[in-house]
Amino acid sequence: MIRSTTPDDTTALIALADATGLFPPSALELLRQMLTDSLAGNSDTEPFWITDDDNGPVGVAYCEPERMTDRTWNLQLIAIHPDRQGQGRGTKLLRYVEQALTARRGRVLLVETSGMPEFDRTRAFYAKCGFEEEARIRDFYATGDDKVVFRKVLNAN
Repeated sequence: MIRSTTPDDTTALIALADATGLFPPSALELLRQMLTDSLAGNSDTEPFWITDDDNGPVGVAYCEPERMTDRTWNLQLIAIHPDRQGQGRGTKLLRYVEQALTARRGRVLLVETSGMPEFDRTRAFYAKCGFEEEARIRDFYATGDDKVVFRKVLNAN
């Protein structure tokens, strides 16, 4: 069941992100702070958190509007617990995000990820879901670690 994320989900969602092996400790702490701030209403943006719940959180997605744009949103995070990957949950969660943003009249959805080999599956996932690689910034995260930006136009007017 996909539902809105609640403050009670924080610990389980941090554990989920950690289980993917794709988040260094500093990113996990930043994620904890983002969850705490936005779910407590301390954020100055319109964040959008959703959780895939199957007797506990097994997936999470987080979007926020891109500042100083006309209805462009940035998917900051989408993660499915490794034990639940390959079951269509990520696709279903992403489709839910797209539908919710379309209902909010979102125009464009961007997502950024690493160009490192361990993110090959992530980049393939976005391409499979209809995103196009829009930009690559070489050595963005670190030497040899590019930032890859994907873009999808939403069906909003």
